[in-house]
Amino acid sequence: DTDRLAQEKERGLSIELGYAKLRLPSGRRMSVIDVPGHERFIRTMVAGATGIDVFLLCVAADDGFMPQTHEHLAVLRALGVSAGVVAITRADVASPARAEAQAAAELPGLEAVPVATPTGVGLDGLLGALERATAGLPGRAGRPGPVRLHVDRVFTLHGIGTVATGTLWSGSISPARELLVLPDGSRVRVRSVHVHDEPTERADAGQRVALALTGPGRRELARGDVLCDPAASLSASFRLNAALELGTRARPLPRGARVQVHHGTRDAPARIVPLEGHELPPEERAVCQIRLESPLIADRGDALVLRQIAPPDTIGGGEVLDAHPRRQGPGTQTVAEPERR
Repeated sequence: DTDRLAQEKERGLSIELGYAKLRLPSGRRMSVIDVPGHERFIRTMVAGATGIDVFLLCVAADDGFMPQTHEHLAVLRALGVSAGVVAITRADVASPARAEAQAAAELPGLEAVPVATPTGVGLDGLLGALERATAGLPGRAGRPGPVRLHVDRVFTLHGIGTVATGTLWSGSISPARELLVLPDGSRVRVRSVHVHDEPTERADAGQRVALALTGPGRRELARGDVLCDPAASLSASFRLNAALELGTRARPLPRGARVQVHHGTRDAPARIVPLEGHELPPEERAVCQIRLESPLIADRGDALVLRQIAPPDTIGGGEVLDAHPRRQGPGTQTVAEPERR
């Protein structure tokens, strides 16, 4: 049960990101990020999905695949998240056959498991499917690199002060550690570290982390900020060079087209400037310069999601090649494309 808000409990609808821990039958520990399914909350869904390694897609047997289901899949493709399981919910209300056929067509090779939560039917099978889907994933513990945490929630607790939560992308955090807040450049000190409400002396990459913070920078901290090692080479940027690819349903993006770019838990409007022609066509990976209207804190190799501004829709994604490029236009020399992770 990841719902925290009274409105979520009353409506039976996720509105904000929710979190829970999950232990699989093998003993492997996972952190669950519950994202909203409603089309009005896609922006929140993207913020939660940017830190995941595997997905659990919930499709109701009596509804089947909905428009927002397809958009969630577009976000996952843009982020390069291909491992997952489909849970066909409400299998006690309607036959799961239609949803199973849709899952087989949209996600060939992935397991779809009918479940009925009130009776518990299928839940053991679902855990088994998650076990198999994650068996080949290395996990993030010990991932090299400096501390980097994209903040997805900030709140205040009486007697503790400011608490920031997020998925630790890399590095490890312990109490008394000093961290840099980006983009404003202030400093904070970690008073205590919690992983799923349990205090710990060390949090590692891949874990859901809550940090109690002290210092002047905590007062301005907000969702979308990044907490990182002061020695890290990260900084805010208004330009990115990236290898981008539009989905099959997207229209070509001409030079200067305006889109919404999502990275980590932050997003910003931007203009797209193809560097290998005058437009970005669908289904062709091409190097572009992204000229942002507000800064993002990205690094080479990070995933990006592109969304159409009006009407809002996910149209593609890509990978950062250079987080601080000089201003470039078509025909200029570009950096080499890294291998796709």
